[in-house]
Formats: sequence, structure tokens, C-alpha cells
Amino acid sequence: MSARELLHAEAAAFQYPGSGSPVGPFDFTARGGELHLVSGPSGCGKSTLARLLAGVIPHLYRGRLHGRVLIGGRPSADAPLWQIAERVGLVSQNPAAQLLGSTVRDEILFGLENLGLSPAAIEARIGAALDDFALRDFATRDPRTLSGGEQQRLVLAAIAARRPDVVVLDEPLSMLDSTASRRVATQLDSLRRTGAAVVVFEHRQSAFAGLDPVVHHALPGLAPLDEPIPAPEMHVPAFRLVVEDAGVALGGLPVLRGINLALAGGQVLAVVGANGAGKTTLLRTLAGLQSHSGRITGFISGASTPPRLGLCFQNPDCQLFNASVRAEILFGAAATDAARYDGVVRLLGLAGYQDAPPLLLSEGEKKRLGLAIMLLRPGLCGVCLDEPTLGQDAHGRRLLGRIVRQLAAAGYLCVAATHDLEWAMEWTDRVVVLADGHVAASGPPVTLAADPELWSRAGLVPPDAVEGACRADRRSR
Repeated sequence: MSARELLHAEAAAFQYPGSGSPVGPFDFTARGGELHLVSGPSGCGKSTLARLLAGVIPHLYRGRLHGRVLIGGRPSADAPLWQIAERVGLVSQNPAAQLLGSTVRDEILFGLENLGLSPAAIEARIGAALDDFALRDFATRDPRTLSGGEQQRLVLAAIAARRPDVVVLDEPLSMLDSTASRRVATQLDSLRRTGAAVVVFEHRQSAFAGLDPVVHHALPGLAPLDEPIPAPEMHVPAFRLVVEDAGVALGGLPVLRGINLALAGGQVLAVVGANGAGKTTLLRTLAGLQSHSGRITGFISGASTPPRLGLCFQNPDCQLFNASVRAEILFGAAATDAARYDGVVRLLGLAGYQDAPPLLLSEGEKKRLGLAIMLLRPGLCGVCLDEPTLGQDAHGRRLLGRIVRQLAAAGYLCVAATHDLEWAMEWTDRVVVLADGHVAASGPPVTLAADPELWSRAGLVPPDAVEGACRADRRSR
């Protein structure tokens, strides 16, 4: 006897307001005990399908629904959202938008109380969720103080604790380190074994290698062709930036300690490490947005002012508030250099989106828009990129790599905090490995990739790191 059908989409499509055509149609079926892994190029409709399967379309999104989606045999359009929420858990691309509690424990508690469980059952489920997702040490922390990856684990824990019939996850590994990614993949497989239907939309699929059975879906879509990267008229004078014994404490707890780095223009630097290692804090410190101990000094050739770095946030939505891409890039600019503006939008592949509302762009396009904003700010010598490959397919990751190399050729310093170790190994000149707030190692990718003990000490499992580093080494020659 086959498992019961929990999700079924028939020619399901959705037309967003102002869109000329609907996204879809999609046909999809998931039964209890199945783990589905959905892939496809950026822009093919993965997030729309996730929203359809989770029932938030049509309830939370304006537009026109075509076809139908059945959840437990009932059309999602006919069921009130609270009833859908009892059966379906959704992990969105932006975990911060889903957090409500004042502590990690309260976040997990909230959903369980809404199920009307007994106090004893609630406590048992909270304890299991904290252990399963490695959150027990954070139980009393404010979720807003967690790293992006830790927030992602918290949202997963809160949903898994409810034990819904269906779990839909949109890029659940995008902010997780390699070790955490594999642990989460195993937890999702365990959830499947309890009889749930688990549907994962994910570019990073290596974490699911070895799990069986997995139902694979490849959504159709056209990946853009690689084109020559245009070279805008941009040049940064030679400069150096020296970090000496820098430290940062947040909430009375040390986050960074004893950081010593020597940086220069023309470099692409990757900062890697486990979730909570201090990567985002280091980027904020380099960009002058975080108070710190120790010293950071800089020298620009032929100038009396120190070099300044811009910061592109992990969540690009936090930096976007204008009505169009053009207005966003030019906001606050006292004078506009038309040639520089044209060069930047062409370099970042945004020329065709200048009149589009920024929040309707894909995640990869938003990331590139955040970088465009920085490159139009006068006097910046470099940019700090927090998880720049988040939500991007293979083409987007490759495009980003070519862009940072172009910026380095113009004299910029590019510092990228990333969990995408293959990308870091292939496109950067130097990798800094953070562990427990200090620099565990620093050096060329090809050297660090060949040291398995280093990655073990840093709590990371770098899949295919050596291959990517060798590609980078060949490119540099």
C-alpha cells in the first residue's frame, strides 16, 4: 500500500501584480515519507512553487492563482491559512522575517503552544529541538543576536518541533556552514522517516549526497549565456589596511579576539568559518560599523585620508527602500557621474532592471544591486560582501566571481564572508579561516585546501575544496 498523498499541484501557476505572464504551470506530487529535492536555474520559479505548496499563495500574496494545489486532499485556496499552518511548515529564504520570540526557547515554544499540547509534551519537544539543531547553548539568547546560519537552524528547529505533515524549505542551507548543512540534511531525512513529506528547494545539494531515497526534480529554465564582463572606467589608488590585535565583545561575550591582518587593494579575500565564528562581525569592523579594541590603520598612496570600505549586508532587503533600481543606486549621490553609473550597472548585469522595484528582484540580483550602491559611493576603496553567493545558481556564482576579479583588477579590495567554500577556493587570492573568534589560518586557497586538519579544527567539512583551489591556482597563472 502506497503512502498517502499529502501534496498535489495540478497546472498550478501564479501571476504577480504587474507581471505580464504567470509563473508556472507546475505539476507536483509528494507523499508521506518522501524527501524531494528541487533544483533549477535562478528565475525558473522555485520560490513561487514553494509558496504554492506551502499554501501562502494565494493567502499572503496578491495576484491570480491558476490551477490548484491540494494539501491533504483539500484545495489550499479553500482552506483558511491557520488550518494550513497546522499541517504545513514553511522555511523561507529569509529566516529573520519568521522570528517572533524574545529568546530561542520562546521561538520554539510559540508554535507548540498554538498546537495545544500539554506542558510536559511541550518541554520534551523543546529539549529535543534544541539538541537536534545544536541550539541548547543559545536557549536564552535573543534570536536577533544570532548569526544568519544560527537563525536558519532556529527556524528549522521551531518547525520540526511542531511535527507537521509537510515541510517546505526554500534554500534552507544557504547560510549554513558545511558541517551544519550535512547535519540539517540528516535531520530532514529523519523527519521524512516519521512519515512527513519534505520538499527542499536548494542550490547546494552536496549535503544530501548519500541519503536514499531522494526524489529529484529539475525545474525547466534557461540559464543565461556567459558574456564578456564590461570594464567600466574605475580605478582605486594603491592602499594598505592593517588590523592589529582587534577584538569585539557583544553582550559581554567575546566575538572576535586578537585579529591581525594585513590587507591591500587589488585583492579578493574570503573569510570562512563555522556559523557564529565571527565572520559578519569582522566585516562590520572592517567597514567601520562596529566598535572594537585594538587598532585598524590604513594608508592610501598620495592621500591623507584613510581608506574606507563599504558593506553589503547578508540580507540585502535591509539596504533597499527606493522605488526603482536606478533611484536606489543614485540615492544620496550629490553628483552623478553618468559614465561610472553606466559602467557599474553593465558590470553587475543590472542594465535591464533600472526601472524595476528593487524588492521584486531575485536574491542574486538584490545582492548585485547592493554592490552597485557601494560602487557609486565616492571615496570607497573596497567592499565587504556578506554571503554574496546566497541564493544564486551556478551561473550567478560564476558571474559574481568574474565581477570581484574585475574589481580587484581596478584596485579594489573585496572581502567576502562566505560558506560557499568551493566558490572561495576558486575565485579568491587568500582565505582567512575564523574559529571561535580568532584567525585559525590565513593563506592562498591552494595551500589551505590541502590541509584537512585545519578544516577539522575550524569545524568545517569543505566538499571539493581542493578541486576548486586548483582551478584558482591555474587561473592565477
